[in-house]
Amino acid sequence: MFTVMIFQLFLLLAVGIIIYSVIKYLLDPRRKLERARRHEDFYVLDDSDNVRKNIFLTVRGAMFEGEKFLGTSDGSVEVTSILVRTEDYDQLRGMTGQDFHAIEKELTVRYPKASIEWSLPIADLMRRLDEQKK
Repeated sequence: MFTVMIFQLFLLLAVGIIIYSVIKYLLDPRRKLERARRHEDFYVLDDSDNVRKNIFLTVRGAMFEGEKFLGTSDGSVEVTSILVRTEDYDQLRGMTGQDFHAIEKELTVRYPKASIEWSLPIADLMRRLDEQKK
């Protein structure tokens, strides 16, 4: 009788752990980011309270990572610079300057005092687009 109760308790505990794991998986923001990348949607994954965590975002199937840097601005310490880069340059095919400006706009909304810096070759494209506007 006692061993049956212990077995039922362990079985109930195992079911609880499985349910918890499934819920944790479904609510994981990284899974939402990957899903948005696959569907070529716009999605931003950012913890604005934690400067050490990088910003991850996806636009048109391309994945970007933004590294935040602290600095002083108007007498307070805030994010003053964000370096945006991508690992896979093949994903950039077909993207326009408007896409990159949309990323800059979204980051500026979240961090109004930060300057947005791009890694190469995006920096060259942005510089050429800015020169064309002048």
